Amino acid sequence: MSAFASLLQELDRWQLAGRIADLWLRDDDAVEPTLALSQLLARSAAADVPIVVAAIPMLATEDLAKRLAAESMAVVWQHGISHANNAGPGQKKQELLDASPEVLRGLADGWQRLQHVFLAQTQAVLVPPWNRIAPDLVFCLPGTGLDGLSTYRPRQQPFAAPGVWQVNTHVDVVDWRNGRKFIGTPRACKEIVAHLSARRIGAADPDEPTGILTHHLTMDESAWVFLLDLFGLTNSHPAARWCVPNRE
Repeated sequence: MSAFASLLQELDRWQLAGRIADLWLRDDDAVEPTLALSQLLARSAAADVPIVVAAIPMLATEDLAKRLAAESMAVVWQHGISHANNAGPGQKKQELLDASPEVLRGLADGWQRLQHVFLAQTQAVLVPPWNRIAPDLVFCLPGTGLDGLSTYRPRQQPFAAPGVWQVNTHVDVVDWRNGRKFIGTPRACKEIVAHLSARRIGAADPDEPTGILTHHLTMDESAWVFLLDLFGLTNSHPAARWCVPNRE
C-alpha cells in the first residue's frame, strides 16, 4: 500500500481542515451485461461505493436493464446516442459534432429510450463518447430533455450552459495510448491527489467531487486490484466519501 502514501497524506490534510473529500465512480460504454461489468458492480457494491453507469442508449439491451435493476447503488446516465465516430479522417474521435436537428433528435430519442428501458434508475445527464462535444450543442441540451453534462478534466464552473449542470471525471484508469493497459497505481494516485489538492487549496472547484473513470470492457487485472485497494483505503479514512454527484 506504499503507493497510496501520497493519497493518505492528502486525505489527512482534508481531515485536518475539517473537510470531506467526495469521490465518485463513472463507468463508460455499457451495452449489455458482461462478466467484467458484473465484476465491477459486485466490487463496488461490496465496498458500498455507488456507481454511475454510462449506457449507450440506442445499443443498450433489456438484459442490461435487468442486471442494473438489481443494483440499488447504480444510476444510469446517457452515453451519447449510438457511440458512433462521426469525425473526419485524421480528426479525434467524436460523435456529437454539432447542434444540427439530426443530432438533437438523436439525443432526445436516446433519452426517451433510456427512460423506457432503465425506468427510474436514469438521470438526465449526458456523457459524450470520447468526452467530446461541440460547444454550441451544450447550450441546446435542455431542449432534448437532458440537464446535465459529464466529460473529463476539472470543470471551470458548475454550469456548462444555462440549465446544464456539469460534473466531470479526472482520473482515467486506462492508458489508451499504451495498449489500453492500466495507468499504474503511482500515476493513478498522483492524479487523484492532484485534483484533491487543487480542490483543497482553491485552484479547482472545491465542490466538484473527484471522479474516477473506468471502462469495464478494457480493464486488466492490475486495474481491478487498484480499484479494490482504492475502495478499501478511502472507506477506512474519515475524510473520504463516495457519492453520486448531483446539481445541489
